[in-house]
Amino acid sequence: MRSTIAGRSFYLEANEVEKAMAGIKPEPALAEAVRIGRRWYPVKQVGAVITRQDRRDFSAAEVYRAMERLGFTCRTSPPVAETPEPTEPVAGTEPTDPLGF
Repeated sequence: MRSTIAGRSFYLEANEVEKAMAGIKPEPALAEAVRIGRRWYPVKQVGAVITRQDRRDFSAAEVYRAMERLGFTCRTSPPVAETPEPTEPVAGTEPTDPLGF
């Protein structure tokens, strides 16, 4: 699929993007993110890898649109990690006061 990023045309396919991102550790996704495989990557990181351009040369929105058109799941904010439910303390494991009070 032809996509324009930073004023340049790129012919991208989903499997090529997956291959390009294989083995690359995701940076923390603080804004727009794209899910490739089981990992969430910042769209700017993906854009830099697939276009080999400096991240300042393109916008996150350009890469976001291109990834959506290729069928990847995108989010404007990182997915929220599920927090475990608070548990009741087990009897006898309450913290003790060092002064004995």
